[in-house]
Amino acid sequence: MVQGRTRNDQLAALIDEARWSHGQAASALVRVALENGADELAGVGRSHVSHWVRGTRPSGRSSVLLCEALSRRLGRVVSLEDAGLGTDQQTSELTADWHTDTLTALAALGSVDLDMDRRRALSALTYGVAAAALPSDGWWGQMAERGRHRNTSGGRVGRGDVDAVQDMVAMFSQMDQRRGGGHARATVVQYLSSDVAKHLTGTFHDDQVRRDMFSAASELAYLSGWMAFDNSEHATAQQYFSVATKLAAEAGDAPMAGHILRAMAHQAVDLGHPSRALKIANASVDGPRYVEASPRERALLGVVHARALAAHGDKNKAVAALNRAESDLGAAGPGDNEPRRVFFFSEASLAHETACTLRDIGDLDGAVREFRRSVRTRQASTFTRTHAVTLGYLGSVQVEQGNLDNGCATWSQALDIMDGIRSGRTRQTARDMRAALSPFRRRHVRAAEELDARAAAYLDTTGGLSTR
Repeated sequence: MVQGRTRNDQLAALIDEARWSHGQAASALVRVALENGADELAGVGRSHVSHWVRGTRPSGRSSVLLCEALSRRLGRVVSLEDAGLGTDQQTSELTADWHTDTLTALAALGSVDLDMDRRRALSALTYGVAAAALPSDGWWGQMAERGRHRNTSGGRVGRGDVDAVQDMVAMFSQMDQRRGGGHARATVVQYLSSDVAKHLTGTFHDDQVRRDMFSAASELAYLSGWMAFDNSEHATAQQYFSVATKLAAEAGDAPMAGHILRAMAHQAVDLGHPSRALKIANASVDGPRYVEASPRERALLGVVHARALAAHGDKNKAVAALNRAESDLGAAGPGDNEPRRVFFFSEASLAHETACTLRDIGDLDGAVREFRRSVRTRQASTFTRTHAVTLGYLGSVQVEQGNLDNGCATWSQALDIMDGIRSGRTRQTARDMRAALSPFRRRHVRAAEELDARAAAYLDTTGGLSTR
């Protein structure tokens, strides 16, 4: 014991494994600190490391950078938890810190998310507006440079490894579209935190393979964030979006970064943060994130930008953004070299987001028209989750217009489709149904009572609250 603190045996064991003295550990930390612009740590020496081993908690960014130094030495990612230097709260903070090393943040988040008890604690956290702050303009170039010069010491990574990760991402994405974010996210996280994380510390065949692997990892981290968002685990989603953005930045993949920022803007719109949503959406369509994207992806970025403008009250700009998105999707063709991640975005998806935008600017007739177009053109067996949400939104607008019979018929279709879907958005749709039906239920309108009972049953079976 030293001053009431317990010796940090985990850190001591890692330093021994690295075959470092405390002075050598300090020197390695300083090198990493200077690379990351943490000049304030240039004076760290042997005595500091000795104190940390004895149980004193490192201050500031020291713990994160020490983990990065150990990761480089050992050829694997060392998290704060591995080194006995982090808590769940610190993990949350470092993931959202744009200057924290990418792989350190990924390891820390994965270690929390794969532990059932700690995952529950993480899921209980609320969406943080501060955590949605964007990095500086200069950060993107710095990250691309860091990626090019990242030290690696693991096994060889080639084109076949990239192809395998991309295939797994495509499979998980299709499952999410059919069954919702509440299915199989732990499997996605396990794969990301084990197999893919090892690839990221490997020795790459060439720089293009490195960039493609980091892009594939970025898409997988984004997908985990999207699934968490869809399942109403909003703080978890934010942290995965942050890690995904870092991976995309190290890959120098501007369109992938725009894709993630678009998801972050979507989340902010849904949670009622219009100013934050617009700032992020503006960034998603800025410069190469939009210019270098395929026409289909441009349309996706643009229609979410329109939603953010509508939520912010910028009606005319929202309509202009919708028109541009429509043109971009119309320009998409079979010969485009478009990424597989936009496989879901078609006329039905554009119509869904357009309807949401029109609804939010008060054009209910236009919203009904576009929701119906979305329902009519979607492949419901493939994109089941979004199809159910679209029907739920359409029913809500119909009831708002005073057409209860049509609204109930639409909601009945939505509930038929929701069977087997685990999604926070479908659960919210069921809650919205019950809230809208409440006055009719109290008047003993039979159709309202029957539909309300079905919505309550869906919430009961999927973990939602069904209290009237």
